[in-house]
Amino acid sequence: MGAQELTFDSAMVKVVRSTVIDAPIDEVWQLLRDFNGHDSWHPAVAVSRIEERRSADEVGCVRDFALAAGGAIREQLLSLSDRDYSFTYCILDAPVPLEGYVATVRLKPVTDGNRTFWHWRSEFKPPPEREVELARMVGEDIYERGFSAIKAIIARQRAEERSRSTGGSTPAVASAPAQAVECGAVVLARHGGPEALEWRRVSVPPPGVGEVRLKQTAIGVNFIDIYCRTGYFDLVPPGGVPGIEGVGIVSDVGAGVRDLALGDRVAYAGPPPGSYAEMRTIPARLLVRLPPELDDITAAALLLKGMTAEFLLHRVARVKEGEFVLVHAAAGGTGQLLCQWARGLGATVIGTVGSRDKAPIAREAGCEHPIVYTEEDFVARCREITAGRGVDVVFDAIGRDTFLQSYETLATRGHLVSFGQASGETPPVDVASFAAKSAIISRPNFAHFTDTPEKVRSITDNLFRAVRTGLLRPGRPTTFPLARAADAHRLLASRRSTGALVMLP
Repeated sequence: MGAQELTFDSAMVKVVRSTVIDAPIDEVWQLLRDFNGHDSWHPAVAVSRIEERRSADEVGCVRDFALAAGGAIREQLLSLSDRDYSFTYCILDAPVPLEGYVATVRLKPVTDGNRTFWHWRSEFKPPPEREVELARMVGEDIYERGFSAIKAIIARQRAEERSRSTGGSTPAVASAPAQAVECGAVVLARHGGPEALEWRRVSVPPPGVGEVRLKQTAIGVNFIDIYCRTGYFDLVPPGGVPGIEGVGIVSDVGAGVRDLALGDRVAYAGPPPGSYAEMRTIPARLLVRLPPELDDITAAALLLKGMTAEFLLHRVARVKEGEFVLVHAAAGGTGQLLCQWARGLGATVIGTVGSRDKAPIAREAGCEHPIVYTEEDFVARCREITAGRGVDVVFDAIGRDTFLQSYETLATRGHLVSFGQASGETPPVDVASFAAKSAIISRPNFAHFTDTPEKVRSITDNLFRAVRTGLLRPGRPTTFPLARAADAHRLLASRRSTGALVMLP
């Protein structure tokens, strides 16, 4: 805990906190100097951007950032000095009344042990009778949590340095012993329709050995969530919390956790369910660190669908340059990623969409031949586009309504990849009938490609590289408040949505 000071002067509140960081001043300044970098280390910040494409160290620039707990803040950089290791900023807009808020961060070297003294002070005018509440919020939720996050990052960096020097692996520093906490969550009251999703308070246990507790910032919505809600997949019993994809900030670290620390920004995709909650406790081995260029909302829209696209294209079908690929639901979240990536691999992409307004979306994603299947016979169009040869690979997440026709589009020795059943279960088929084309039929299971940290790391490394190089361009998803999960389910089931759906706690 840092030194504390709180004063009231002519209706102005002054909050002063300080601490000592066990690292040289230049190392700490490198972490703090980036006015747009606080989303990579402060647990209260979900995602940040600099307005008008200005530089983050340009005096006068404005950062617009979303809070992990909801809401947004705009702050302006008033001064920055590399000589004095300091910067000053003010709040322009905030969801809480902090009128005239001006703050200064200043670092000074501590010669004893080559450490850094960090001084953080601010003053503002709060509404009457809210002085103590708002001063405590600023001092504890912002300053003290910021101190703790930077200390945790420094501790992790030291552990990684020791690990590299010894050729081993060093556990990260665990947080102080935590207690169970309450938060809001979407609970499955019973198996059934969207109305079975209810908003309740739940208890989130402290992390055990090998676990962390997350403060979630964005939650992906997927068809598997609907299957769990209806009971088609027996993964979420009544009273449980659905959802298998999320992004969050590490708020508590259990014993034995390696490579994760307080304040880390992480994501996950896959069972066990439980993502439809403001907080959750989860095994650390299921988490991946997010690259700084990927914001929380985009990550929640991308991870599961992007990982699916990666293993379908590279590990199941192994799409090659010059092949013809058919993607069903080409304007959907996974469909757009499949189109982009397959096109990037040199394939000619054909896609089906459910309406004319979705065709331009699929085309923008790399689908050279969008087919409105409600108006055209997609089997005949595929034969026409391929000059009668047929397609080499079909990616079919629709199921009952398309499976048999998907087979008809295949070329000899073509590959039909069935990875979903949005319209219902695929019909029973006689496997001997596939001999007519020497067809390959696959039904991959996400869990079988992501059941070890090594597999997840291999897939996500490839995925993040594709985003970083511009091969994949994730679009902005449709967002819902977490409490409106039922509305998100209705939209997804209607098949009227385009792109991904994300819920925000």
